[in-house]
Amino acid sequence: MEHIHVGQEGSILLIKLNRPEKLNALSPAMYHALGKALAGLNNDQELRVAVLYAEGRHFTSGVELDVWAPILGSGMPFPVQQGEIDPLGLTGERHNKPLIIAVQGYCFTWGVEVLLNTEIRIAANDTIFQMLEVQRGLYPCAGGTLRLPKEIGWGNAHKVLLTGERWSAEDAYRWGMVQDVVEPGQQFARAMEYARRIADCAPLGVQGLLKCTHTAEAADHETAVKQMFADLIPVMKSRDAAEGVRSFLERRKAVFQGR
Repeated sequence: MEHIHVGQEGSILLIKLNRPEKLNALSPAMYHALGKALAGLNNDQELRVAVLYAEGRHFTSGVELDVWAPILGSGMPFPVQQGEIDPLGLTGERHNKPLIIAVQGYCFTWGVEVLLNTEIRIAANDTIFQMLEVQRGLYPCAGGTLRLPKEIGWGNAHKVLLTGERWSAEDAYRWGMVQDVVEPGQQFARAMEYARRIADCAPLGVQGLLKCTHTAEAADHETAVKQMFADLIPVMKSRDAAEGVRSFLERRKAVFQGR
């Protein structure tokens, strides 16, 4: 059985964790399969957005710690291989098209950290989040210490990081970490609603916007501003930009081709 199942609906890439018998615990093979799926998202011009979700009651119970411990103890970053994009967004090239995540049940350790590397987050109201590394003799090293304080505030982040205590979907929504909380079983459908709306928008505009926000997250303000205007030039010269103007003048919905 494939523990990462990759499918497609139109221009939407579907990436499913498919190891429910192990509560979708992350293995190294699953990590690399996720990396290959995101590389496919980046490289396929027909794809416009992706949805990451999970089979079963739980998004993930965390990692297979006994397998990952020697890898993490090597002092090297997560081992991205050729033809992969780091699903945690820590090293190398990042995903260049929007990534939406739908979570339910347990969303522990790397589940929180991969969520922090997505653009829109949907949680079932039974979702329980936890960064329990300090209870296992280590600390988060897949983006939690880098991103969680910015996402939910310094005090909130340290409250859960330093104690390993759990927090709820309602907490995550109140702190701004997730955008929607829905009934269990509805999280994937809500994520697909967002994905279809994004897929209807101008792909070059969407991808340019995402590059802007990713740059602003990592670079200084001056660099981000310069990059924003430099990247705007080819977008404004695109057929889609011309179609946007025509649709405005003709009072109709635009039809974008990604060119």
